[in-house]
Amino acid sequence: MAYRQVNYQYETSPKKVKPEYEQKKKANAKKKKSPTLKKKEQNVKLQSKDEKTLKLHVKTALYILVGFTILFAISYRNSLITESFNRKENLKSQLSTLQKENAQLEISIQNSLNLANIEKSASELLGMKKLDETQKIYVTLPKKDYVEPASEQVIVTEETNWFQKLIDNIMELIK
Repeated sequence: MAYRQVNYQYETSPKKVKPEYEQKKKANAKKKKSPTLKKKEQNVKLQSKDEKTLKLHVKTALYILVGFTILFAISYRNSLITESFNRKENLKSQLSTLQKENAQLEISIQNSLNLANIEKSASELLGMKKLDETQKIYVTLPKKDYVEPASEQVIVTEETNWFQKLIDNIMELIK
């Protein structure tokens, strides 16, 4: 089988063929411009270039200004975060010192609550004295029993389930 190259074209427009040579344009086709027109065109071109560069510089300056504004906002926010973090850490340290002081005060209160300190403060501050033998009064009680014996007899019955009760009733009927 012979191989042949098939160039199918699936478009509706015909295939464009490039010419092998380029046509030369005629030099006479251009109009010769006067030197004053050339200068005016150059001035207009320079002015348009100056306007373009000016716009470009303004645009660049605005982008830089926006960038610095964003960076300033970010750094300001970070400084606020740092300030609040420092405030939180200061409060934590104050809390820990207060807790330590509280624990020390509890220990000192427990140490001061012994019997000798209580007796001393009672005698000095409140004017209390220890009990002596003249202040003791003995009470004698008769040896009578105040508990009464039960007059009724208590009968304890065990509860059975409903099925057992049914069987017992049936057995009593049969007897």
